[in-house]
Formats: sequence, structure tokens, C-alpha cells
Amino acid sequence: MNLGLASDTLLSTTRAVRHRLDLTRPVPRALLEECVDLAVQAPTGRNRQRWHFVIVTDPGRRAVLADLWRASLSAPEAHQPLPARDVRRAEVAPGVMGRVYTGVEHLYRHLHEVPAYVIPCVEGRTEGLSVTHQAGTWGSILPAAWSFMLAARERGLGTVWTTGNLPLEREFAEVLGIPYGEVMQAAFIPVAHTVGDFRLARRIPREQVLHWDAW
Repeated sequence: MNLGLASDTLLSTTRAVRHRLDLTRPVPRALLEECVDLAVQAPTGRNRQRWHFVIVTDPGRRAVLADLWRASLSAPEAHQPLPARDVRRAEVAPGVMGRVYTGVEHLYRHLHEVPAYVIPCVEGRTEGLSVTHQAGTWGSILPAAWSFMLAARERGLGTVWTTGNLPLEREFAEVLGIPYGEVMQAAFIPVAHTVGDFRLARRIPREQVLHWDAW
């Protein structure tokens, strides 16, 4: 196992990669399998291990999914306006959101060229369930998916967490053979080698998010 990145660097530079995805290099299956092996070491509610990872590298199927992903961006839920407080946080530094938007546009144009897609899934659906049940289900897949992304970063791979599959989740499930009534998709993660260097992101100050003993 390659342990080339210090833990602080790994944690502080694993984020959405769009412009810097290398569209020319395939991602070896063995690397992706290593990332899954590490992902499933993450905690899971009551040790149920209901996680699944659908990895797509076939060019024809990638093209179909890329078209679906693009179509999903026109869904109403993909265009909910941000509250003013979120806008202020997002614009923590001049030009931040401009780079985000150009990154999304770049991914939109080139998604079919990204060599691998990872769709983390979890058994069980949460529609209409209590917050407790929802938290238990999502908490059993999101840590594993994040562990996958950390493992990928450590191996020189870039990822970007998107939910572009979810407005058309049923259609994605049909293409991939996922039993929609029993298994819920959590994200759609393009994966590729990267080009260029990474540095810390601009975030809002700690004082705005840290609460001691009470809110």
C-alpha cells in the first residue's frame, strides 16, 4: 500500500476535483479495489454492512450514464436557490464560486471521458422514515464513501462527490441493474488520475462553526 501523503495533507486536500481530472489515463481496477477494501473498514450502523459500490468503467455504459447525469441537472430539485447565509459562506473568498461553476461546466462537458464512475449504495430506503432511521442508514454509507475518496486521493486519484444521479435515481438504477425498491444510491463519484498540485481550501473561520458545551 502506498502511504505517500501525510495524514494532515490527505485530509486537507481531498475535495472536489473537476478541472484537474486526467481524462487520458485509465484507472487500474486493482487501485479501485484497494479503495473499496479500505472503504469498508469504515464504521457502519450496528455492523450491518449494507454498503455496495457500483464501479463503471465500460465506455458505452459511461456514455449512457453521463447523458443521464446531464439530464438530471435540469430537474427542479437540482436548482433550489441557496439561502443568503449559504451564499455568504460559499463566497468566503473572491472568485471561489466562479471557479466552482466553471468546474461544474467542465465536468458537464467531459463527464463521458472520465475513466471511472463510483456509485456508493446502501440497502434500504429512507423515504418517510424517522430522522433516527434516516441517520442510521446514511451513516452506514457516507463514512465508507468518504473513506473511498480519501483512499483514492492517497493513490493519486481525484474524485468529486456529486448527487447528479439522484433526481433520476430510478433511471440510473435501471441502467445499472440496481434493485431500486431495495437499494438506495448515495452519490455519483467520477474518479480519475489528477494533474497539478493541491492546496488547502478557503473555509469560513472556525469560530463560526465550533460550539463549546452549547450552541
